[in-house]
Parts: sequence; C-alpha cells; structure tokens
Amino acid sequence: NLCPADKGYSGDDVDPEEVLAVLQESITLPLEIPSGEEVEDIIWSSRIRLATVVPGKEGHPDTITVTNSRYQGRVSFLGPSYSLHISNVTWEDSGSYEAQVNLRTSQISTTQRYNLRVYRRLSEPQITVNFEISGEGPCNMSLTCSVEKAGLDVTYSWISREDGADTAREGSVFSTSWRPRDNALSYTCRAGNPVSNVSSRLIPAGPFCADPGYPLEKTSTSFCLLAKGLLLLLLLVILAVGLWYIRVQTRCKTPRMKTLRRNRMKLRKKGKPDPSWA
Repeated sequence: NLCPADKGYSGDDVDPEEVLAVLQESITLPLEIPSGEEVEDIIWSSRIRLATVVPGKEGHPDTITVTNSRYQGRVSFLGPSYSLHISNVTWEDSGSYEAQVNLRTSQISTTQRYNLRVYRRLSEPQITVNFEISGEGPCNMSLTCSVEKAGLDVTYSWISREDGADTAREGSVFSTSWRPRDNALSYTCRAGNPVSNVSSRLIPAGPFCADPGYPLEKTSTSFCLLAKGLLLLLLLVILAVGLWYIRVQTRCKTPRMKTLRRNRMKLRKKGKPDPSWA
C-alpha cells in the first residue's frame, strides 16, 4: 500500500459543500465515489480524525474505526459510498468536515469537504405591544417580535393585509399608528432561519387602542359592565330573599310551638283524676 503522500490528490481546490443540520436531529454528509474505482479506505475528519472505513473484500464485513469519542454511537456510514450519517446533532458538531477517499485502482486520493451549520427549529414568535394614545390624536403602536432561543441567522418580517393585498415590512420591530375610524388591520410576525419558518397569531390594532369615541368598542365595554352589574344585583336579591324567607319561617314556627305546648298542658290537666272521687 502506498502512503497518502505518495498518491496524487484531487479536489483540494473545490469549495466546501454547505450542509444544514437541525439540532437534535440527523444529517448525512453525502460522499461520491468515482465510478469504476475500488476504494482502499476512507478517512473522515472534523478538525481531528473522526473515523476510518475500510471496505470489506469478497463478502467480508467493512472495518469501521471511530477514533473521535464525541461521535461514538452517533455515526454510521451509508452504503454504497459510505456517506457520513450523524444522529442527535449537537451545536459542537458544526464546522468543517473532510472525507479523504484513497482509491486502490488509480492510486490517487480524492478529497471532499463540507461546512456543517447547525440550527434550532424556531418556536412560535412572541409579540410585545406598546401603545400610546395622545388625546384626539392617533394611537401610536410599537410591535416587537421575538423567538425564544432563536440562535443565529434569524430574520423577522411583519405582514399586514390591506385592500386584499399583503404588505411585508422587514425587521423585528414594527411601528404604526391607528385611529378608530381606520380600517381594522391585523398584523402577523413571521420569523425564519435556514431550517424553519414560523408565524405568530394575528394581532389586531383596535383592541390595543380602545378609544371612548369608537362606537363599537364603547358599546362592547358598556355591555360588559352592565352585564356584570346586573349579575351582582341578581345575586344580592337572591341572598336578601333567602334571608327574609328563613326569618319568616322562624317567626311562624315559634308561636305555633308555644300553642302546641299550651294545648298539651291543658290536656294533661283534663285527664288528671279529681281527688274527691277517690
């Protein structure tokens, strides 16, 4: 066998292939073997040597040696080209990878390089609303969109729909103004990174800028207050009626018990024998 230094090399000047991975999911770095070539061995590296694969001959199993303990139990090599498959991807897996393929037939080595970038799938965006009403003027609103544990390369945009068309504005913070007689616009925040895209719930402008002069919201607020007041009044009436009924029953019951006691005493006296008859 020839040492790598004695062999010709191919692919050194090729830019690395960009590969995107999702945190805690799996990823495969695809490896291509030149057609008609017999592979002597494949050396996978990531900063340091990761693993060595020696294809088995004439039905014998492949010999795979994982030399980097951080990948132990998380890597496999998919045939027939022995592409590197990494499971349960971590942040530390990001970075440069290299596959050196030593060919037995042509006595050369080919090198394929990769740049692995790891991202987290984004959760639903959270919205913070700040608003200010200045007298008769418009309501000024500031909407801020954020994603928990967003990581790198996250983009934000605000989508509003007006006159049947969507309008997009880039950035995590969106400022606007609104008057009670304006169209009832709603806003949605969209957040994205190279592996996921998510949207927030609709944020209507009106409820955050409630104006006493706005008939719809004034009616709605008055109705809620009236309903609560009537419910409280009904409970007080029921409580008062209950107390009155208990008091009346107690008063009616007391004279009746006194009358029954008097009658019993009279009956006892009538039933007692006269001493002169004895």
